[in-house]
Amino acid sequence: MSGAKERLQLQEKFEIMPETLGGQFRKDFPPYLDGLVRSVPHRYVTTPEFAKNAEDIYNLAPRPDDIYVSTFPKCGTTWVQELVWMVVNQCDFEKSKKEQLSIRSPFLEKANSPLVDKIMELLCYWNLMDWLRPFIRKAISLVLGDCLRDLEQIDQMAGPRVIKSHLPLYLLNPSVLNTSKVVYVARNPKDVIVSYYHYHRLLEFHHYTGNLEAFADYFMTDRVYSAPFFPHLLDAWNKRHHPNLHFVFYEDLKRNLRGEIEKIAKFLGKTLTEDQLVKLTEHLRFDNFAKNETVNCEIGKEIGLMNNSGHFIRKGKTGDWKNHFSPELNERIDKWMQANLEGTDLRFITELEQQD
Repeated sequence: MSGAKERLQLQEKFEIMPETLGGQFRKDFPPYLDGLVRSVPHRYVTTPEFAKNAEDIYNLAPRPDDIYVSTFPKCGTTWVQELVWMVVNQCDFEKSKKEQLSIRSPFLEKANSPLVDKIMELLCYWNLMDWLRPFIRKAISLVLGDCLRDLEQIDQMAGPRVIKSHLPLYLLNPSVLNTSKVVYVARNPKDVIVSYYHYHRLLEFHHYTGNLEAFADYFMTDRVYSAPFFPHLLDAWNKRHHPNLHFVFYEDLKRNLRGEIEKIAKFLGKTLTEDQLVKLTEHLRFDNFAKNETVNCEIGKEIGLMNNSGHFIRKGKTGDWKNHFSPELNERIDKWMQANLEGTDLRFITELEQQD
């Protein structure tokens, strides 16, 4: 990217996952026309499209004023992304009302994404009438054009850049942590499974057709996009004492939003006035956040990216898993969690008596 630095070679290699090309998996995820790939040696699961761009993304040069918002999917990414952008930009509520968050804060691994073409491929798959396709393509391009930047555009963005990523830290430029700041958000896996299940049903890119129990099995056996869950979190957890990494739990945001805003602001070297802090806390309260059209992605329904089975920003409740898991499924997940947390000091809060 910037300058004439020697290009870094990504050590991860990507291999197709044969089980994602047919059988029950193909029935449960019909849009995965090319299947999924898994990296070696870390076993990260992603799309063939990302694999083609992985080394270019790895070479994006970090800057001292960059802030990366890093999470496993459905851990509060959009919520904290908006929080960080507001803190860094002196609580510019006017701009946040006018401009989509995806434009203000780029999604790193979607850089160089052939997303519009992929959407059109899916529209063909769903047998959309031929005469409608040119109009849909134009609408999608207009809506997504600014937020689907290529890497060169991200590289040239004015700072400070707030960059969103679901990538594990080892797939980011290796100098990120010593150069930039990283806010890492973790959430208890029970609520992540429920939220990710609904997300996969909502987005037409995934169009998951199976039930929750089958999805939980895919999740626990590392056969969903962005898996595996525990290595992603544990890598950041083990780096939590690095001065440039702030590790925050979603559950702590839910029980003391104002206090966590103050901690993140301090980590970023920013001071908020009492008025800014009060307004930002209210701005980020979950009911208000879910109604905010610049972050809730409801526009995706208007152009066919999402169906009407739910909302991108759903309940956001800690402990919602209790409304979904059977005793048998909960027991399986408990055993899976115990096996993966053995020998670590990472622990999760899975229920809250009071939450924002």
